[in-house]
Amino acid sequence: MNFDFSDAQKALKQQTRDFLRAACDTTVPRRVLEDADEPFARDLWQQIGANESPGIAVPEEYGGIGFGYLELCVVAEELGRAVAPVPFSSSVYLATEAVLLGGSEEQKQRLLPRLATGETIGTFALSEGPGLATPANLQATLSGTLSGTKMPVPDGDIADFCVVVAKDGDGVSLALVDLDGRGVSREPVETLDPSRSHARITFDGAEAEPLGDAGQGWALKDRVFDRAAVLLAMEQLGGADACLQMAIGYAKGRYAFGRPIGSFQAIKHKLADIYIKNELARANCYYGAWALSTDAPELPVAAAAARVAATQAFHFASKENIQTHGGIGFTWESDCHLYYRRSKLLALSIGSERVWKDRLISGLERQEAA
Repeated sequence: MNFDFSDAQKALKQQTRDFLRAACDTTVPRRVLEDADEPFARDLWQQIGANESPGIAVPEEYGGIGFGYLELCVVAEELGRAVAPVPFSSSVYLATEAVLLGGSEEQKQRLLPRLATGETIGTFALSEGPGLATPANLQATLSGTLSGTKMPVPDGDIADFCVVVAKDGDGVSLALVDLDGRGVSREPVETLDPSRSHARITFDGAEAEPLGDAGQGWALKDRVFDRAAVLLAMEQLGGADACLQMAIGYAKGRYAFGRPIGSFQAIKHKLADIYIKNELARANCYYGAWALSTDAPELPVAAAAARVAATQAFHFASKENIQTHGGIGFTWESDCHLYYRRSKLLALSIGSERVWKDRLISGLERQEAA
């Protein structure tokens, strides 16, 4: 049995890597980090939209390319490798998936064509501050209009619309909200990785359009997050691979005591440990990609396993990459911190590692019970 990607998918992966090498070297995320007025690389996002990458998994009848999720996975991996400062994850993995899964035919026809080309940027708002968001502690309310505060919302300062999780009577529902409409105010929130912007969004009687069935929002949120978890894990895998290659390259070229530092046992073992964690993450990510592409019943477990393994791999690789570079690795001039920042940010996106460990254990328990 072959668990690898097809030749066509590998070709897409290489094409995406070549494009990002030319359009997104490390000066691009650095530019966003250093310029407070540039929350993302708008020029890069326009090029990605022109390539129709946001519409890879969107069906052709809604203006997308209609390839599938395996193709989206290989693109996600390369975006992670390039630490691309664009709203791809919030708009494609979250907002687009929410519309695909819960939207009416009219909503799909209206929103998906513009999401597929990047003309419209969407995002997803669940968190309301410190602590775990649960149906019981949600404060945002939906009763014809939407009121409450969400933070941090990924790319909330640049998005055109938001999918909001809110209390709706005794249940939880999802709603679409125009972020440029009345009753909506936004302010940027600083994070460890400013190249992926976040915002605090306050809704004060904002007009809200229901997405999906009333009272079924939490179950729909879980389905969206399972899909996003696989795609974010592929991004994390790409970042972890980039860290390993950076560390190997430096270890081969940096000499101490007349020999490359990569010849020393301590560095060899460090690089081997990164490789092992990366390959473990790759196995789980590929399992998740298969489950996502086939909409398999195992998707919740596969997504959680991929998310946990990739989070651990990226954090470890980004940390050990700094250590391999030694003193220079801690400086602003080194690119190491770009990956460390991204690893810490992605580790908290759509829930922390602990949240996904809990989901993995719960999913395995349900499988065992069945």
